[in-house]
Order: sequence, then C-alpha cells, then structure tokens
Amino acid sequence: MKTNMAAFKKTKKNSERKRTSKRLDGSGSSLKIEKITKKTIKRVGAEIRPRKNTRKVRKVSVLDLQRSNKNPIIEPNAESYWESKATFNPTALEHDGKVHIIYRAIGDTDNSVLGYVKSSDGHSIEKDSKKLAYYHKNIQPVSKMATHINYCSGGGWGGGCEDPRLTLLGDKVYMIYTAFDGWGSVRMALTSISLDDFVSKHFDWKRPVLISPPHQIHKNWVLFPEKINGKYAVLHSISPKIMIDYFKSLDELDGNNFIYSVHQASPLWQTRDRLVRGVGPSPLKTPYGWLVLYHKMDKHENHRYKLWAMILDAKDPTKILYNSHQAILEPDEWYENEGYKGGVVYSCGAVVKDGQLFVYYGGADKVSCVATTNLDKFLEELIHSKMSSLKNKKMVK
Repeated sequence: MKTNMAAFKKTKKNSERKRTSKRLDGSGSSLKIEKITKKTIKRVGAEIRPRKNTRKVRKVSVLDLQRSNKNPIIEPNAESYWESKATFNPTALEHDGKVHIIYRAIGDTDNSVLGYVKSSDGHSIEKDSKKLAYYHKNIQPVSKMATHINYCSGGGWGGGCEDPRLTLLGDKVYMIYTAFDGWGSVRMALTSISLDDFVSKHFDWKRPVLISPPHQIHKNWVLFPEKINGKYAVLHSISPKIMIDYFKSLDELDGNNFIYSVHQASPLWQTRDRLVRGVGPSPLKTPYGWLVLYHKMDKHENHRYKLWAMILDAKDPTKILYNSHQAILEPDEWYENEGYKGGVVYSCGAVVKDGQLFVYYGGADKVSCVATTNLDKFLEELIHSKMSSLKNKKMVK
C-alpha cells in the first residue's frame, strides 16, 4: 500500500508539472512535456515574468512642456476616407494671430496624405477649417528591377507623404516631407505655395522635387525660416555632427542636384549617436540663437521616443551653444502610448504665439497633440541648466 501511495504521489507530481508547463507555454505544443523538469519550469516562468520597471524618476524642470487639456487635438475620423485610421505628426506655422496646422493622415487606402486645420488659440481646432491639403504623386516611375525595402512608418503601407515640416519664409510657405513610393524609395521632397493661397486653403502647391539622392533612406530635414549669410539653409543631420547645406536659390534643387547626408551606407553612419532620431520642427529664431527641438531616446529607455532641445549659433548653426540635459517631453499619457506605435512623442511643428512656445506633436503614431511653455523662461532654463552647454556636445563631435 505504501509503495502504491508513493507511486500515486509521484504520478500526481509529474501531472502537475505537465499542466504547469502547458499554462506557462500558452499552448503546450512547443515544449516537450514528457521531459519537463523543475529547472525547465523555472526557466520558462522567468521568460514570461514581467520586466521590472527600470524607469528613473526624473526631476520636474522648467524645461518640461505642459500638455494641453484639449489633447488629442486631432483624432482619426471614421467617416472620412482619407483620415479614418490616423491623424498624427503635425507641423505648424503662425500668421496673423492664427495657427495653421498640416498633419499626416492615413485613411481607408493606407496611403499617407496631409490634412489641414486652423486654430485661433493654438489649442482648439476650428471645426469648419479641416480640409485635405496635399497628397504626393510619385514623380519618378518605379523600375521593375527596384529592390523592395522593408519600410513602414506609422502604417501608410501604400506610400505617400509623411512627417511634413512647414517653413514660412517671406511670402512663401515651404514644405519638406518624406516621400515613400510604397515600394523601394524613401526620399526627401520639397514643395512650396504662396502664403495667400495657403491661408485661404487654395492648396495649389508647386510640383515637388526630390532633394535626397536615390537608393538612400533619409528623414527629418528642415529649412531655416530666414536666410543665413544671404543663403537658404537646409539642416539635414544632427548626429554625428550638425550638417547644413546652403543655396543661393532653392531652384538649385531641381530634381537632379541633391543634398548628401548621413545614411546607412555612409562612413558616418557608424559614428552617429544611435539614440538620436533626428530634428523635429523647423528651427525658431531666438535672441540666443536657433532653437532646435529633436527626437532622442534614453539609454535605459531606448523604446521610448522623447523630445529634447538645443540652441545653435545664429551665424554658424553648425555650432551647438546649449543642449538640454533631459527630455522636455516624454510619452507618459495614454494617447502617447495607445496607438500604432506606443511610447512615442514625435514633433514636426512649433510656433511662438503671445510669448508662448507651442509644440505640435504626434502621439503613438495615431493622434495629434500640443504642449506649451513660456518661451522666455524656457530659454533661460535651457541656457543656465547644469551640463547644458558642455557635456551634451559629445553628441556632435
């Protein structure tokens, strides 16, 4: 009887191990149940155990942007074919007291297009202002020999125009954006429109030209809002160093002449700071130099896109004068985590209105949001904060 009882307990123990293993595996099909041991169960259990929260507690700073209580200010509209899935990564310009916003939209066809809205206070969107503003026509035929690339950015599987940056320069509005043909080409494109046509929503854009070379993937290029030393300036890299190309006329970028920047086949690619993702909005002129916001991740949180700030020299913007020692905006709210790519704040637009800095950004590759701060206090803190001007220059050796 004792022998039978011992055998029964042994059989029961083995059965419990099998059931435990099946629960840990989910289906039970990928593990050889008959060979499960305590060591194996411990190993599998460790694999499914939630990771410890390694996020560091950060000190509240004057540099922290304050989110609008209207967020998200632009959301997908299921009844609109061109923006039914996503409305994100907005850019903006201020004119005559109004904020004009262009944002990336994805609809039923999975093509990325650009929508337009207007705001009087920078937070609330005028309901009757929304309009489809731009879509990208492939201006170069796709070769049958072209290599298909594994590229996706917030959906938009059908290609189109992504992540626009507006720049108001004189009486003309320029826009640089990422053009994806849906197959094998991710390049930077440039177009423009008169300010009068833009604010009146008569979207008669100039035919776009591709300004980055073929067979290279580039993103996050911006045009300065005024000439520097008498020339137009395009900022196209911030790591491993600030890179700017200058032009007497933007007509020089005619589809045959290109800006050469850092890309995956470039010798500079391996020397870049891999945590830096690229510049955000077009630079803003301040008494201290050019204010540039950019996207970067922390070493301990390399899955979270955050927004940072630096100031470049007014006359020679390849020089960094000041750099924030911590992020100015992090993806902490639900609308920055519940979307097509959680843990992302991604800004393409910033304006100054009534002494306030308005930063427009995409949340989780799905919605558009805005955050603000007092510009003067923000700049003072950026300049005087510890480690601001020296240690962070390592990013751009």
